[in-house]
Amino acid sequence: SLATFPLQVTFTAGAEALGILGASGSGKSMTLRCIAGVETPTSGQIILNGRVLFDSEKGINLPSHQRRVGLLFQTYALFPHLTIAENIGFGLQHLPRVEQLQRISSWLEAMQLSGLGDRYPAQLSGGQQQRVALARALAPEPEILLLDEPLSALDTYLRSQVEQQLIATLASYRGVTLFVTHNLEEVFRVCPQIMVMAAGQAVAAGTRHQVFEQPGSAIAAQITGCKNIARATQASATTVDVPAWGCTLEVSSPIPKNLTHVGFRAHHIELVNCSNQPNTFPIRVIAASETPHRVTLFLRLHLSLNNDDSIPLDQGYHLQAELFKDQWKSLGQNSMPRYVYLAPEKLLLLTDDREQLTTLQPDLGTMTRSYGFARRRSRPTPVPFNSPSTGWRNQTT
Repeated sequence: SLATFPLQVTFTAGAEALGILGASGSGKSMTLRCIAGVETPTSGQIILNGRVLFDSEKGINLPSHQRRVGLLFQTYALFPHLTIAENIGFGLQHLPRVEQLQRISSWLEAMQLSGLGDRYPAQLSGGQQQRVALARALAPEPEILLLDEPLSALDTYLRSQVEQQLIATLASYRGVTLFVTHNLEEVFRVCPQIMVMAAGQAVAAGTRHQVFEQPGSAIAAQITGCKNIARATQASATTVDVPAWGCTLEVSSPIPKNLTHVGFRAHHIELVNCSNQPNTFPIRVIAASETPHRVTLFLRLHLSLNNDDSIPLDQGYHLQAELFKDQWKSLGQNSMPRYVYLAPEKLLLLTDDREQLTTLQPDLGTMTRSYGFARRRSRPTPVPFNSPSTGWRNQTT
């Protein structure tokens, strides 16, 4: 059991990399540690390719070295007293010496570490250390690769480079891959499949487009970056009332019976100059926040540009809208749009998993974990760090 909740998650991972997305403390890393055998579940099953790694009822709990699991820690956990070659070969000690050396040499070359085999981890850059850790995890040809926020310790420029190497490497790896992160854009680029975790439970799962476009629950929408979420009730077969925004919205999708919230992603909000469409409301920009490439606008609904007295500004904002810098500059060169348009097809109809998580939690003294995996059976192929095959096909839709 974790500090504040039991970890109860059941999922199946297959050929494509599965990203596990969640906030800090949601149970993501603990899930990986249980699969790797670093932590022992209170109850449940862990099955990999039909092979039982853990079964509480049958008393099965294979030690880590028998599970054929590759684990890459967030901190890399390289052995400081071993050379780079010795780190990569750490899990190969059961093989003949000649084969050990062949695999070590192959991965040194693939990770652009040739000539560095005799150095120690402290003598390498952060990106080089990350590649050593990845090579060490893959060298024994594990049936499942567990990546615990492998890019979080890198700076922005280096992260982009190493991410491309990781995508290319995973494209040739034929085992199961679980990729833990709290970075929305990172998980979308790296993982075709995504599972969202909150309070030790899976609250959404599917392809990356399904999860981001139809999160299903308020908590999943929030974790996947939706900044505009408000309570809502059904008003008719095609409309919902949103008291916090002071409006009734038309929808284009069937309204779920257990609707509790609506959501609207900030980049889907449109600023327009006329009100001849449904879900169009007068607005005023009450604040703006800039990043190097984007601008976030904080909008107050039902407050016209010329009306300063309708609603006190210190009461806050209703919506956040995100624009690219060039769009913002274009608006500044012309008159500011007077209305906001919330396209019905972009409206997220949500239920509230937060209440469900609270009511369904069993006694905190229990903890159940059940996992199932099936993989493609093929030996992973090292992919050169500067290979023109950078895995772009994994990022296209």
